[in-house]
Amino acid sequence: MLPLKGQNSIRKDSLIREAKIQAEIRKNKVRFEAETPALRQIAGAPEAFYTYFWEFGDGHYSTESQPEHVYKNPGEYQVRLYATNNYDDGKPPTSRPKKVAITTTGAFQPEDENTSLLTAQHGFSVYANRDPVPEESLQFVVRYANTGASVLQGKLYVFYNEKKYKSKSFALTDVRTYYGEHALQEASFVAGNTRVLRYKDFIAQSGSASLLHPFYTEKDTFELHNLPKTLSEAHTTFTDYSAWEFDNLQPQEARNLFFEFRTTPEMLKDTSAIIRIRTVFVPDKNADLHQIRDKEMEIVTSHDPNKMAVYDTRLNYRLVRFKRLKYKVRFQNNGEGPAKTIKLNVEIPEIFDKASLRVEDSYPKVPICPDGETVSYSCLDTIRFQDHISFQFKNIYLPGSRQAGVKEKDSTKGFVKYSLKFGKDFHKIPTQSKTEIIFDNNEPIVTNIARTHFATGLSIGARAGYGIPHPIMNLVNYNDKSHSEIYFAGITLSPYKPYKWYYQAELDMQVFRGDWEMDSNRIEDSASGRFYVEEHNKYKLLQNSLNLVPASIRKNVNAFFSWGAGVQVSYNMLTKYTNQKDQSFFIYNPETGLPEGDELIDLHKHTEKTQVTRGYWKVLPFFDITGGLSRIGPSLGLRYFFPAYGQGDYLQFYAVWKF
Repeated sequence: MLPLKGQNSIRKDSLIREAKIQAEIRKNKVRFEAETPALRQIAGAPEAFYTYFWEFGDGHYSTESQPEHVYKNPGEYQVRLYATNNYDDGKPPTSRPKKVAITTTGAFQPEDENTSLLTAQHGFSVYANRDPVPEESLQFVVRYANTGASVLQGKLYVFYNEKKYKSKSFALTDVRTYYGEHALQEASFVAGNTRVLRYKDFIAQSGSASLLHPFYTEKDTFELHNLPKTLSEAHTTFTDYSAWEFDNLQPQEARNLFFEFRTTPEMLKDTSAIIRIRTVFVPDKNADLHQIRDKEMEIVTSHDPNKMAVYDTRLNYRLVRFKRLKYKVRFQNNGEGPAKTIKLNVEIPEIFDKASLRVEDSYPKVPICPDGETVSYSCLDTIRFQDHISFQFKNIYLPGSRQAGVKEKDSTKGFVKYSLKFGKDFHKIPTQSKTEIIFDNNEPIVTNIARTHFATGLSIGARAGYGIPHPIMNLVNYNDKSHSEIYFAGITLSPYKPYKWYYQAELDMQVFRGDWEMDSNRIEDSASGRFYVEEHNKYKLLQNSLNLVPASIRKNVNAFFSWGAGVQVSYNMLTKYTNQKDQSFFIYNPETGLPEGDELIDLHKHTEKTQVTRGYWKVLPFFDITGGLSRIGPSLGLRYFFPAYGQGDYLQFYAVWKF
């Protein structure tokens, strides 16, 4: 049926999308399943799918789609489900917690996840169930364990909202504890009573050496890092934190502490950026030993496991010449089987030097392939092309998220972190880059665009010069005895090393000095008779002005020449005008029309008149050109002013040095 006139033919979806928890209880084992709404496929994207985060209400969690969980003790547990819709154009479905009652006791087996935490992850790791999207929830799990032989009492710190971003990204809405962790107050932020332990002393007390990996190296005289310093540095980097203390952590025991964040509406909107949550694990609250984990997350508008991001989206042009710009490309194998070859074809903007490529990190963690050799072991090859670099994982095994027997979804993900230097001659222009991701021989998946741009940066310049009025102060009848000079000095404010078009503001103090003489004669009648009068005038003018150019528009044609146009607004602070007049009187001869005889001294007049004015405005449009180092450094310019009304045009020669 056609829509009625005036009725929108596309209706907004007013239904609430909800994921419902289904639970099948068998003694103390429960099989969970999610009843999820249909996915709404993003056009052109890979096939949409759900990922899951289950919190079982007893301190354990799972990322499987249909997990089975064994409860150790009878009781009533509140189960939470957070489903994330990947490649879907809607919001993640909501889910209500479901209570599960366990009344009987059965066989109990430790979670598989604990084994990995105690061994491969060295007793400390963090997990986030999704990337941050404005106004969505994010579950953040701190996993900590005792890998030693002694009971531990320690601390956990979670720092969030980096100060380098103007707006806060996260609001902490809930913390769920299952092992008696308790919050620390402000006074406990800096552990002032910590003592520094030597490596061998800590081993003797705790029986653990693995906690030092991967941040510390065993040395006989090595003193561990200063914990108050680590906390202080984190406090200067992040705006907010949450601190917790735990007790009675038994040997080989693993625990999970659950944080729920809500991303704010005003969070950073740059989808090329990376934001961090930092966690500090202190196994012994009376010792200095600690580990740090930074969870790096890319800001997204929709959930996509294949993503490209850059660590610095806003660059300082003054400092980047010797700086490395760091990128990260992450990917996930969402297939039903493993991937053996993965290619990441990354666009490289022209301003970068591809020869400076350095692989900072990767997963799978493999060595760089040797040049010109065919190898049978796993390695990462880097192949440079004219406009892109191809990162190729060869001879690897990356399981698929839909592969049978794969429970740990993180094992299906990978990434490459690389850095580049800028080329020798690069301009102040934005960059953008994207990546084609190819799993084996499948169709490429194209990521988002990672963008960077240069902060405006300010360049303050010194400007001074000399002006030539034409004609002098608008006086037409001047002679060789006339003289004038205009001097000025001031500052300029413009973007640092601008490329092509930019705006420039100026503020000058100007002094005008002029003096000139004029002769004239006339016939003057009086009661005493008719006289021939010769008159000589001397004029002096001093004018102090404040000149402001609010914003002229300029263009750097290249590194050596530029031109610009704008309007100068002048405010007259003081004008002192002096006129000295000498009048000589002679008897007038009407027959000859000339003076007759000597000057009549008794009639000679000498007068001097000074007039002071201030406080008027003048508007002068201008056009100019400069030659020299136009972007930064010294240059010379020629500027022509023409008044918006009346007369008063003049030329200005100046030198400017931009810093």
